[in-house]
Amino acid sequence: MSRTEEKILLSHGNGGLKMHELITGLFIKHFGNKILKQQSDSAILPVDSNEIAFTTDSFVIDPLFFPGGNIGKLAVCGTVNDLSVSGAEPLFISVSFIIEEGFPMKDLETIVKSLANEAKKAGVLIVTGDTKVVNKGKCDKLFINTAGIGRIDKAKRIAGKFRSIKPGDLVLINGPIGEHGMAVMNARESFNFKTPVESDCACLNDLIMEVLDHTTSVKFMRDPTRGGVATVLNELTATKKFGISLDEAALPVGKGVRAMCEILGFDPLYVANEGKVIIIAAEKESGRILDIMRTNELGKQSAIIGRIVSEHPGKVVLRTETGSNRIIDSLTGDPLPRIC
Repeated sequence: MSRTEEKILLSHGNGGLKMHELITGLFIKHFGNKILKQQSDSAILPVDSNEIAFTTDSFVIDPLFFPGGNIGKLAVCGTVNDLSVSGAEPLFISVSFIIEEGFPMKDLETIVKSLANEAKKAGVLIVTGDTKVVNKGKCDKLFINTAGIGRIDKAKRIAGKFRSIKPGDLVLINGPIGEHGMAVMNARESFNFKTPVESDCACLNDLIMEVLDHTTSVKFMRDPTRGGVATVLNELTATKKFGISLDEAALPVGKGVRAMCEILGFDPLYVANEGKVIIIAAEKESGRILDIMRTNELGKQSAIIGRIVSEHPGKVVLRTETGSNRIIDSLTGDPLPRIC
């Protein structure tokens, strides 16, 4: 059988020859580095820091391939961004695969290559992992689990700084919202909208480090993935003595996303992103932060979208383009399942 026709077998997960061939011929081939090549049960990592950031995530997206990426690229970006928004420099990640029997080997290799390329671009090493193969029908094609470790510079540490948020601080984002969720939904349902929408899936560590290297007033960062911008801001204001006022006219929303949301009945504020970061910072440095983000390819359309206010504590309120106010509640239900 040629490699292009080869499929994953249960024997690829049984610890024997087939599994060894899969690990060395595919994973080590594309992920290879001196730490991974030791193939020990645990990776021994050189981390020169008093504090580290540690995160984990699982990816169950449907479909596996979508405009702008695939589950492999998504797994790296999601992990790198979770580390970066805590002010950490991403260093190492683990990657574990749960693969359904019969999954095409050529598709797995495409995903592995994408994962390896994105890790290289982000400057992180894949240092350990695991592979399991389950019977056909016991898993939907492919699931990926990751863990990530990053080094913390105390001067850039974000955790805990949200306590200093106060009225007058501004809310920034590095570009148009809702692109990932709408791209995945379009690919899943084959709506074939004339205006193409691509996922914004990207690693933001360079952009975030540029901001933290040159400013000192960042008080909060979060990547608005599932639940979108609205969910992140509602989680931030919950039980707090401040509210957030958003400006609808300032929200960056692409024409394709806007059109799809209007037709399908979605609000872009609740749609997932995979290449966006929300930053809350003191007003005095917000202009500088905006300029820094706009010099990065992933932040050219950065915008100030709102303000921390003393009015309506614990609530997020959108000032619409018609001049009225609308409360932006927390997301209930899951309108777009399996998007990451």
